[in-house]
This record gives sequence, structure tokens and C-alpha cells, in this order.
Amino acid sequence: MAELMEYLQQAVDRGASDLFLVAGGPVSVKEDGRLVPLGEEKLMPQDSQRLLAAIYERAGRSMVPFREKGDDDFSFAVPGLARFRVNAYRQRGSLAAVVRVVAFSIPDYRALHIPEEVMEPAAVKSGMVLVTGTAGSGKSTTQACLVDRVNATRQAHIITLEDPIEYLHRNQRSIVSQREVATDTADYLSALRACLRQAPDVIQLGEMRDHETIRTAMTAAETGHLLFATLHTKGAVNTIDRIVDSFPAEQQGQVRFQLAMVLHTIISQQLLPAADGGVVPAFELLRLDNATRALIRDNKTHQLESAMAAGGGKGMRTMDQSILSLYNEGQITRETALQYAENREQMERRLSQ
Repeated sequence: MAELMEYLQQAVDRGASDLFLVAGGPVSVKEDGRLVPLGEEKLMPQDSQRLLAAIYERAGRSMVPFREKGDDDFSFAVPGLARFRVNAYRQRGSLAAVVRVVAFSIPDYRALHIPEEVMEPAAVKSGMVLVTGTAGSGKSTTQACLVDRVNATRQAHIITLEDPIEYLHRNQRSIVSQREVATDTADYLSALRACLRQAPDVIQLGEMRDHETIRTAMTAAETGHLLFATLHTKGAVNTIDRIVDSFPAEQQGQVRFQLAMVLHTIISQQLLPAADGGVVPAFELLRLDNATRALIRDNKTHQLESAMAAGGGKGMRTMDQSILSLYNEGQITRETALQYAENREQMERRLSQ
């Protein structure tokens, strides 16, 4: 246990996002998007097994389900240090884990360089707000900041459905009920259906994993609730196509129509290396208005990119516009702008102007 605590303490002290416990290599952390070993000694399978056992002991969780399934996802807290989200798994016959560091307090969105335009959907009374991006892009943190804004500014009942719970929300102006899959409820779908009978004003859904959950989420947004959800997709266009394609072909026309009605905003994000060290987020924003709703309804999502590029006055922006803005502000280098651009050739022309 003492050895585990040393590694957790180092991860927090170094400001790391993740701690890696994988046999065959040294214990490592991810700092500013880079893997940094915490020593030279490689973990042996018995070492990773010992560390995993210590994690489960600290979390007060049985290892039986993990040994049966081969992977597990849960969180635990160390008083005075931080909360940690654990994904445990088997690899090459040994036990391994990636431990995400989660601060006890919800970060100030301004300190994270999240623009005010990203926070604006917290003032919406109903509709669906999607936060999308690849793994490790900061979706959960952005979503937590949005829920925290609601909590601080509105009298509402907020229900969060998470797997596992990451950030802890304390009641401010709102009442916040946080439910964890496998601990407080069986799965996302049954929890979402049940929460509609629990007088929610705002629902936070950790992830929409299948078309039944997506359908229920759209119904919740359609019936007067504000619903925040995440998807592992890159970009607004891909997000909409992914949602529609998750349904059988004969249902996709109706899904496009319903999605166009209930969707309010898609926030797509990625983390870029900052020029002075650390990371800085870049955001793509799609706001739904009459024109963009028609494009979704009529299966013309390929035209949404142009609508976002021209929609700056309505709070919209493409990912490349966000990246260019970060470069012009001196927050990222030219090389980073080109590396992360959706359209590298066009970005090169813009940087040369």
C-alpha cells in the first residue's frame, strides 16, 4: 500500500493526468501529453499484480468481477490528495491499470482556457448538449464545468449518470444526485429511464453507448429536460453521422428529424501542446439554428462545416478556426497548428497570410 501511495503522490505532485502500471516497463505518468517514466526499473507481472491488489484494497472493491471479465472501471479517493479513476485490464496474461488523476474540486473553466462560448449552453432550459472528442481530450472535465455552472446559477434538480463518478458535485443552488453505474444502478439505459421519474431538470449522461440509450436521451431532451452527454467522436459532423448510423436504416430518417429538433449544441474538443508547456484546448462549436437544423434533417451534414465557418456571429467555429485563433494568440506553435489542423493545406495558406 505504501508503494502505491508513493506513485499516486508523485502523479499528483507532477500534475500528471494519468499513471500507468503495466508489466514490462517502468511505472510511468503522462505529463502534458508525454509519457514520463518514474524510474528505470521495469515492473514484473508480480509487481503489477501487487499494485492492482493495493488499489482494490484502497477502493474497498472486490477483484472477483475483474478476474472474471478481464477489465474493470471504477474510482476511489485518497483524502487530502485526489480522486482517481481506474481502468484495470489484463494484458499478455498480467494485470495492468491506467489511473486517471481527478482533482477533488471542479476546476475553474477559465484556468483551463475554456471559452465563455463553450459555457453558454449551461443557461439553456431544455435540449441536448453533446461534448465530444477522443479519449483523454478533456470531455469529462468540460462536462463537469457545465454542470457546475448550472449548479451555481440555477435552482434545479441535476441527476448525473456516470461510469464511474469522477468529479463530486456539492449542492449549491441546485440539488445534485450522482449515480454510478454498477454501484447505484445496473446500466446507463435503465438509469436514464428511471431518472425521468425522479423530477430532473438537468441530466448528465456519462456516455451514449448504443442506439437505445441515444433514443431515450433524445426523448428526455424533447420533453423539457436539459441533457448533457458525451460521445467518443471527433467533430460535429462525425458526431451526427455516428448517432444516425447507430440506428437501423429504416429508422434513420426519423432519427435525423428528432435529432434536428432536440439538439442545441455540439462541443467538440481536443488538447494541443501549448507553446509554453502544458496543454491548451481547441474547441469546435456547432449551434443549432433553422439553417443547421434543416441540414441535419435533410441529410446534408457535409454542409455543416461551411455553416460553422460562417457562423461566428452565432457563436459557431470550426476546429481549424479555433486552432488558428490559438496560434494568433501565441498559445501554440506553427508546427502544432499544422499537426492538428483538419485541413493542413488550407491551414498553411492561412498561417502564411
